[in-house]
Amino acid sequence: MNWNIYIKGFKSFLQLEKSLSANSVDAYVHDVSKFREFLEISNRKELTVEKITLKDIQNFNCWIAELGMTASSQARIISGLRAFYKYLFIEDIVKTNPTELVEVPKIGRKLPDTLSYNEIKMMIEAIDLSKPDGERNRAIIEALYGCGLRVSELLNMQISNLHFDLGFAKITGKGNKERWVPIGKPAMDQINIYLKQVRNHLDIKKGNEDFVFLNRNGRKLSRVWVFHIVKNLAGKTGIKKNVSPHTLRHSFATHLVEGGANLRAVQDMLGHESITTTEIYTHLDRRFLRETIEKFHPLGRDNQNNI
Repeated sequence: MNWNIYIKGFKSFLQLEKSLSANSVDAYVHDVSKFREFLEISNRKELTVEKITLKDIQNFNCWIAELGMTASSQARIISGLRAFYKYLFIEDIVKTNPTELVEVPKIGRKLPDTLSYNEIKMMIEAIDLSKPDGERNRAIIEALYGCGLRVSELLNMQISNLHFDLGFAKITGKGNKERWVPIGKPAMDQINIYLKQVRNHLDIKKGNEDFVFLNRNGRKLSRVWVFHIVKNLAGKTGIKKNVSPHTLRHSFATHLVEGGANLRAVQDMLGHESITTTEIYTHLDRRFLRETIEKFHPLGRDNQNNI
């Protein structure tokens, strides 16, 4: 019972005194719950918060590592546990903080795998437009790379949120946060082709009327199917990298930054809350330069050259 009372107090502390968002509060509480789960599995659920030692925290750290969690996930969970014990110490519930000396894995800041612009063009050119799904699949690749969307954002893209007259789409990202994302002309043109020449002829099932991308049965496309489309195209072109839909998002950001785009503009387009998340795409001392997507994105440059 001891744990439930203190976790409830911790939650109130985060909400009222720290003024954290609901998502952040839930994340911290989930981290503490993971530790409780570990104690139960280890047959040590009788331990109260006051009896936890550094050795218990270290054993927990080893346990989450053995589960296959990434270094960043491990560090986040330990950070949540530290916040919990800091609260207990402030409230004079514990006399010592067993999390103070625990070591967490070092997190490397390495650039994710990316595709070159030529590799992405090869993937687009490998799409068989004579097949029923061809125009849709090309629109998917153009949107993933041309807008830097997450898979979930692509799947939930709605026709009512496409504002081609403005050159933008309203996207719902993580935590149901909305942002406006610029859409380049190639992506707009291809989405329009799909909507007018393919999607209009589908028998669209109830509840799916506003989703942009549908399967041949008139239902919202699945995450697994988008992965299949991207991996299949990479295989067709002989690309040996581990390619996923997220690779196209990484490539979008990397190509913009390498072209000199303002890092904060890229941050807004990607929907990153923190600029440090976006900084993995560049060196920290890179100069901020001129305009944004139309000037720096390869598809935008191609379009200008064709005018």
